[in-house]
Amino acid sequence: AKAQVGGMLLALLGWVSSCVTTFVPLWKNLNLDLNELEVWNMGLWQVCITQEEGVVECQAHGSFLALPPELRISRLLMCLSNGLGLLGCLLAALGLEGWRTCEDKPGRKRRLLLAGGVTLGMAGITTLVPISWVAYNTVLDFWDETVPDIVPRWEFGEATFLGWFAGAFLATGGLLLACSARSTRTATPLAPACRQAPAAHGLAGGHHLHPKNADLVI
Repeated sequence: AKAQVGGMLLALLGWVSSCVTTFVPLWKNLNLDLNELEVWNMGLWQVCITQEEGVVECQAHGSFLALPPELRISRLLMCLSNGLGLLGCLLAALGLEGWRTCEDKPGRKRRLLLAGGVTLGMAGITTLVPISWVAYNTVLDFWDETVPDIVPRWEFGEATFLGWFAGAFLATGGLLLACSARSTRTATPLAPACRQAPAAHGLAGGHHLHPKNADLVI
């Protein structure tokens, strides 16, 4: 039960973190040397500029097809991860031991819990892949020797680290839930012992318990 609760909490935390990672424009950061008080932030859906006064201006990406390949595929994979995470949490919740759903069918509860764990593991993978891909390309661009040193370079944003944690939480939570489903054993309830009714005892042993009554009958 503790493994199920821990796995469910990790899965929920990972799913919420994955949803936040998908939509915040903090996948990449860029500081301009000419104007250090102006910070550029890029996400999957828009680019934002934070100025000195704290004013944030955001602009959506013009065209989906005009995006780099890693951003296009990252959009699809992150949306898929959010859907898989939600589905996995629902399936796993129905299979938890504390829920009364399908109590009369423990085998079905184990299958639901196992399916939820596997789905959450897939959600973790579909989160880690786009985050790692974008981070890998960011490192390549940062150390690209063909680009002059005066050109600003993109660096890791906060969403990159949040996405790594989200993927790890989803995968770990799914693994715990799947392992707890496999380790659960269904104990067949024993039938209550048949006991003879007190009245039957009295009738069966009446001549032994009350010999005087037998004399009266005679």
